[in-house]
Amino acid sequence: MSKNILTPEEYVAQATPDKQEGLSQLRLVFQQNLPAGFEEIINYGMIGYVVPKALYPKGYHCNTALPLPFIGLGATKGHISVHHMGMLEESALCSWFKEAYPQHSKTKLDMGKACIRFKKPQEIPLALMAELAQKMTPAQWINYYETTILKA
Repeated sequence: MSKNILTPEEYVAQATPDKQEGLSQLRLVFQQNLPAGFEEIINYGMIGYVVPKALYPKGYHCNTALPLPFIGLGATKGHISVHHMGMLEESALCSWFKEAYPQHSKTKLDMGKACIRFKKPQEIPLALMAELAQKMTPAQWINYYETTILKA
């Protein structure tokens, strides 16, 4: 992907054809299901859903000039990834997701600390991803971030 991507639409358009539909579907899921207050931007070279500085002026501790990241949506040669920061540190949200996944997909869950990878876009469990998107408000994310991640 080009380093000069400025909008989520450009990000999807520059993805390989086999990833464009999955990215578009996940964008729509997040746009329709994330609680009010999150903003869609390009962040860290991928599509990002963030708490804007207007809601959380402190920004991200790794770079306080940036808004607080929540979800990153990206595509690589081998997969589409969803980086959900609310699932760091083996949170209750992470446990819920791991338990719910087999009920929504026949594929094995491919997940790192907070990164869910989908090798086949047609196998993305969109209903589960919609439910995941609804689970945390910006205020809840800020509280979790300040009490768990910043304290670590």
